[in-house]
Amino acid sequence: MTPGAAENRFAPGDVVVRREILRGEVWFGCPTICVEDSPDLLALYLPPGAEFGFPDTGSFPCGRHPWQVAGHTAWTGHGKLMLQRPGEAHSVDVFWSGPARSFAGWYFNLQDPFRRTPIGVDTLDHELDLWWVADADRYVFKDVEIFAQRLVEGRYPGMGEAIRAEGDRIAALLDAGERWWDECWAAWQPEPTWIVPRLPANWAAIPPHL
Repeated sequence: MTPGAAENRFAPGDVVVRREILRGEVWFGCPTICVEDSPDLLALYLPPGAEFGFPDTGSFPCGRHPWQVAGHTAWTGHGKLMLQRPGEAHSVDVFWSGPARSFAGWYFNLQDPFRRTPIGVDTLDHELDLWWVADADRYVFKDVEIFAQRLVEGRYPGMGEAIRAEGDRIAALLDAGERWWDECWAAWQPEPTWIVPRLPANWAAIPPHL
């Protein structure tokens, strides 16, 4: 973090550890790169090859992280850009695909509003998402059945209605033609000098920001 900056903001190029906190425990972590950290926007880039971290110890009342169970160890593809506004329960993620790194679409990832930590931000993915493929006429909801199963498993106690409401709110905004993010991000390119970040040794030991 940049010393003395407003709210201890990150500078472009800084490593920002994005952690998921489930039931008060660190559940997952990955290193991202700060693209922009302003009063209205936190933009983080998850590059291909960025490692996934899973804590060695914990009670894990809902089991281990699905990516750990599936054996996923790092991000693949072209990387993704995550656009997050303070206090909002979602991010707008930008995806690219193919040899030419063509814009693939906007992914509305429902999650806890991000909370700052000394090494990055804490959040929790809410499973339910919306996906708007480039040049498609309309978005689609994703993982509706999986989200319902996660509620049965107790992953989001007391949060189900609020998560669904956030998805419906995003859908209503999109239906009304609202675009609360800058669509120029579709053409964004990572700095060629950036290297794939690593998780710091203490990434899971820092207490969660609840």
